[in-house]
Amino acid sequence: MPIIKPIQTNVITGFLGVGKSTAILHLAKSKPVNERWAILVNEFGEVGIDGSIFKGNKDKQQDLFISEVPGGCMCCTAGLPMQIALNMLIAKAKPDRLLIEPTGLGHPKEVLSVLSSKHYKKVLDIQKTITLVDARKLDDARYTGHQIFQQQLEFADVIVGNKKELYINNEYQHLKTYIQDAFPQHTKEFYQVSNGEISLSWLAGSSSFLPDSSHHHKSGVSDKQLPPSAINFPQTGFVSVKNQGEGYFSQGWIFKPELTFNRDKLDNLFFAENIERLKAVFITNEGVIAFNKSDNVLTQITLNEAADSRIELIAIDKIQHSEFELKLLSCLS
Repeated sequence: MPIIKPIQTNVITGFLGVGKSTAILHLAKSKPVNERWAILVNEFGEVGIDGSIFKGNKDKQQDLFISEVPGGCMCCTAGLPMQIALNMLIAKAKPDRLLIEPTGLGHPKEVLSVLSSKHYKKVLDIQKTITLVDARKLDDARYTGHQIFQQQLEFADVIVGNKKELYINNEYQHLKTYIQDAFPQHTKEFYQVSNGEISLSWLAGSSSFLPDSSHHHKSGVSDKQLPPSAINFPQTGFVSVKNQGEGYFSQGWIFKPELTFNRDKLDNLFFAENIERLKAVFITNEGVIAFNKSDNVLTQITLNEAADSRIELIAIDKIQHSEFELKLLSCLS
């Protein structure tokens, strides 16, 4: 029998809006041509935006396989949602490298616990955990006081100060000092980048922070679970779902693929909307466009394809979904 090598596995963490998906897209461009990669992406919201962005951005010949677990931290309920998705992805992709992106409100400790459990001992080679941080956020108690933000820092082998082009007051050095003071017993690597341009070489090497694999937790509660594949759209042409947990609320919509939206109207709506986090993929009169808004900065990229149009809002306060829904419908072509 041939010797089967364990799959090189990295967890890419970071709080909401720090640029994890952008970093993974950048890494995918560095993938060796002779390797097969798999990405397991987890989102706090129910509709799953990042999976659509990865699938719509990749080259069909890229040997890149994507699966997603929406609806809160994927390691809740004894890790079953994560294990089911992970087992199916491994069986389908047979990857050389596996990248796992937990939600920005996910628990990296519990994710690593599942990955290092007995079931995966001979299957996965757990390598360095990368945590992206926007160093400007260290003055915001909503981040520094959040237990998940602290856990992301604690279990990181590599700390990446992302969005360095926006640093103006020695924020990167402040980040290094903050983490060294908070975790003096831990040795970590530090880098700073723009646009999530992390290096493939930073992934190599065993993780130094693998927790007890017996610990699991339960996360937020959603009002509806979407089916993993085809959606039976009602006559309105869309479905709406919400989720809450870890002090945040999400509201998402999925529209049937026959509906086309006006790009300029979407652009104006998203630019004006005051929301902590907005992610979307829309089929528009100018092609398939992915929208991303964080820190009041709206970015857009063109995708090759999309199975449908979908959007997710995440906020600290409850979202006035009826009002926003009417605004979305007014953007239909």
